[in-house]
Amino acid sequence: MQTYLKLMRSGNCLMAAIAALVGVFIAYNIVSANIPSDSDIITFPVFDSLKVFLVVFFVTGAGNAINDYFDIEIDRINKPERPIPSGKISLKTALYFSLALFAAGTIIAASINIICGAIALVNSLLLIYYASTLKRTALFGNIAVGYLTGSTFLFGGAVFFEHGGINGVFVLFLLSTMATIAREIVKDIEDIEGDREDGAKTLPIVIGPKKAAYLASLIGLVAVLASPLPYIQELMTIRYLILVTVADILFAVAVYEILGKNEPARSSKMFKLAMAFALISFIAGA
Repeated sequence: MQTYLKLMRSGNCLMAAIAALVGVFIAYNIVSANIPSDSDIITFPVFDSLKVFLVVFFVTGAGNAINDYFDIEIDRINKPERPIPSGKISLKTALYFSLALFAAGTIIAASINIICGAIALVNSLLLIYYASTLKRTALFGNIAVGYLTGSTFLFGGAVFFEHGGINGVFVLFLLSTMATIAREIVKDIEDIEGDREDGAKTLPIVIGPKKAAYLASLIGLVAVLASPLPYIQELMTIRYLILVTVADILFAVAVYEILGKNEPARSSKMFKLAMAFALISFIAGA
């Protein structure tokens, strides 16, 4: 079981699933606050929230597993300890396991409502296309991962689609998307040697690691400058503003690590830590 959880990258799955629950919680607060006084009160959807958690956990894990399936040659160079290159899980088993998770996640999502089902299906297909093709392209792969990460908030808001839930969480989707794109570019800089060996055409290979670092820093800066928007729009409380400032500082450190010290590995870790603090700020400020 532990090997399969490692294949899924269960820590990332858990973070994505919690982000979707935050999206549900924020969307619920927004929808409830704007419902007319003469309308029926909307109760918090506990059962659907559990479904959201499971869907995002399964689909994210399936995406990570299918990514390792297609990245076997790269991982033999960059990450030989991963379950597939180490021989702990066979390629065929990893493929079937991934497809089963995609199917389970999409079926559960469709049981919430048709919009949730559509998002889960589109994201599942995009994850497969990303792993097989987009990852080896310049920038488009990074944008795809950014969207997929941010869409966890959209998925949470889709639970209240009929009441405008997606509109309420859209700014969180944009912030998460931009921060993830920046980190993905930095990760490509970190993995540049293995990607070259595999014939990939990632952004650092196409335009050079220095220019890619500048672009990642610019996108991260835009996300930092836009981070007060949820507070300004009164979607979040002052607690969000305080905690997101910590995340912004960590983003700044990540930028310094890649531009000032040319340390993509440390920069990637700082980006990840900053995103974790951003998620905490969303939870605390909702």
